[in-house]
Amino acid sequence: MSGLTPLGDALEQVLAQAPCAPEREDVALMDGLGRVLAEDISSSVDVPLGDNSAMDGYALRAAESHKPLPVAQRIPAGVVGAPLAPGTAARIFTGAELPAGADAVAMQENCIEQSGEVSIEGELSVGANVRPRGQDIAAGSTVLQRGRQLRAQDLGLLASVGRAEVSVYRRLRIAVLSTGDELREPGQGDLAPGQLYNSNRYTLSGLIRALGMEFVDGGIVADTPEATAEALADAASRADVVITSGGVSVGEEDHVKGQVERLGALSLWKLAIKPGKPLAFGRIGETPFIGLPGNPTSVFVTFNLVAKPFLQKMQGLDEPGLPTLKARAEFSVERAGGRQDYLRVNVEQSDTGLVAQRFANQSSGVLSSVSYCNALAVIPIGTTVAPGDELDVILLDA
Repeated sequence: MSGLTPLGDALEQVLAQAPCAPEREDVALMDGLGRVLAEDISSSVDVPLGDNSAMDGYALRAAESHKPLPVAQRIPAGVVGAPLAPGTAARIFTGAELPAGADAVAMQENCIEQSGEVSIEGELSVGANVRPRGQDIAAGSTVLQRGRQLRAQDLGLLASVGRAEVSVYRRLRIAVLSTGDELREPGQGDLAPGQLYNSNRYTLSGLIRALGMEFVDGGIVADTPEATAEALADAASRADVVITSGGVSVGEEDHVKGQVERLGALSLWKLAIKPGKPLAFGRIGETPFIGLPGNPTSVFVTFNLVAKPFLQKMQGLDEPGLPTLKARAEFSVERAGGRQDYLRVNVEQSDTGLVAQRFANQSSGVLSSVSYCNALAVIPIGTTVAPGDELDVILLDA
């Protein structure tokens, strides 16, 4: 369609203009969840620090496991035992370091201890039930790389190598402006005819906070050129990125596009996608600007497709974007479209693999469709769909 930019071309252009990651800061490891690493982290220690027992049992020499052995000592976790004399065994517990001389652990279920001696049932090989030194992590090895968004298990991994602090990128500050005189905030009373509750503010706040970024509330902007210009300039001075919902279409009351061009520049406008055609990208001064459509579903879809990977790259994340899988359609699309369509679907596991069920009403104003869905099914331009067809689906909750 003439004048519309394909999503792939738009993403390439947008990501190429993502500024460098923000400043670094050191935070306590306990506060690192969701933050993006600004450094490669190497381990200064072996994990485990020494050979240790993988279970409760008896430490011994494997070559001596065929005969009863006197139990010479008891080694709980955290205690270093004495060197193991030949012809003896040591009662040992999970996580305890093996005494010098021992090369295997017999699990207690295979042992009988009587009168101070232990007998082992079955064969025992060298290294049995032993976690060797450095099995998990070797000293000097890279544990995590710069650009990784820290998960709960990553915090545990870093703690296991003794890290108490990590260097991360400062959280991006994302200012969000809502445009439209028809908007009202929830809790401000009943709606008058023609008014709407400002759902986009809450959708965008949640999406931004879920990325681990700071939401800067720019409020509702009156539909005048003067108010729009003032709000855009103020937001740009307070944030790393400015996002608007509404005001970038071609109506007489849509002032955002014109004021962004006056205050800075637009490098992208209108995408060849459905929903979400009226999307703008540019800058206000030197602050990046993303103008999302006004319809609630379009806001959600375009944020995930365009704004999210841009913000993630700008935050320093090494792999921005959302994963795409294959799923079989349990619906049909009988009319081919002139724009690439992103249908709101729910993807589930079936006996034969992943299947996608579409929400019945795909209108860009139906916010319940995105609350229902966990994925977007990609329907290319000029394509119809029959039940059973394999589609690309973009997972939203990954």
